Amino acid sequence: MTPRHYRWALVWGSCTLVGLFFAAQLYFVLLSTKYPVSFPRALVWQLCAAYLIALVTPAVLWLCRSYPFERSHWLRRLLIHIVAGSVIGFALALGHVALDMYFGKYLSTSLHNLFRLSFGLLDRELLFYWFIVLSNHAFNYYQRFEREELRAERLRSQLAQSQLQALKMQLHPHFLFNTLNSISELIYKNPDAAEQMVTQLSDMLRLSLDKVGVQEISLKQELEFLKKYLDIEQSRFAERLRVSIEIQPDVLDAYVPNMILQPLVENAVRHGIAPRSGGGCIAISARRDNGMLRLEVTDDGRGLPENMDHIYSRGNGVGLANTQARLEHLYGVTHRFKLSSTPGHGLTVSLSIPFRENARDTDDEDSGTDR
Repeated sequence: MTPRHYRWALVWGSCTLVGLFFAAQLYFVLLSTKYPVSFPRALVWQLCAAYLIALVTPAVLWLCRSYPFERSHWLRRLLIHIVAGSVIGFALALGHVALDMYFGKYLSTSLHNLFRLSFGLLDRELLFYWFIVLSNHAFNYYQRFEREELRAERLRSQLAQSQLQALKMQLHPHFLFNTLNSISELIYKNPDAAEQMVTQLSDMLRLSLDKVGVQEISLKQELEFLKKYLDIEQSRFAERLRVSIEIQPDVLDAYVPNMILQPLVENAVRHGIAPRSGGGCIAISARRDNGMLRLEVTDDGRGLPENMDHIYSRGNGVGLANTQARLEHLYGVTHRFKLSSTPGHGLTVSLSIPFRENARDTDDEDSGTDR
């Protein structure tokens, strides 16, 4: 059934119910008078009266569509509805009085009496008219409100997607610059290692391109990409970079933001491992915790100063700040992001997101690099 057919079924069904109610009422009221009527007669009488309203409803709705109340023309539209309502109301009153004369047998059928009684019923019929007009106006207002809400929600979603796209565009030039810089350092020192790193970079970029436009991927896929990145960094740092990965088996199918771990690990490599002549260790872990997926990246480097605010100022916080922005867009208040650091004893970045084994339906982009 189409919405139009549904509306008319509702109108005629409502009028039928009203007719049944007034037929029962009329039957019992007249039962104790000199002019009793049978219930079938009362039913036909009141159904005809109710269906008169259903018959004029299309005309009233047409007037509502043609002359809606608008702020700029409200007075003119009001006058049109007053005139139209009076005409339709009087026509309804004539019809109802004529039905009363035909079925009731207790009213004079003179033309004078017909008009006199019709004017007496005009106020009631005007109420019918304005009830239809105001109900239609309220329904249309509600529909407009729903459309505006839907439109606003779509705009908010598009804005969020645009912002996430901007975050991803921050990541790619940063990440590629850092990796190519590492390769350039090796070209003269160790050409074979540089060639191997180029191959590893191409493998990593292929994985990245396979996931373009994908908002979330499984943790297993994320770790596959991360290991490609770690292969590149271990080619550069060799034994100076030690990596420990501890992942609970039951979280491998959980969905995480695409490329969420790589900027955190790169941050640890650049600021925790690279400045130290002896290198250091990076520990990556994932576990399920009270319905949340908890991810941690820890390095044993120099940590952060006691005042960490400067990390996010002057453009120095692309990686961590970018990751925070992505999590805020994707999960709102349902995520947690925390830095734990003791100066001289390393840094731990921990984040918690809702544990889910199915991806969202929306498309999205990535994060950034650098602390």
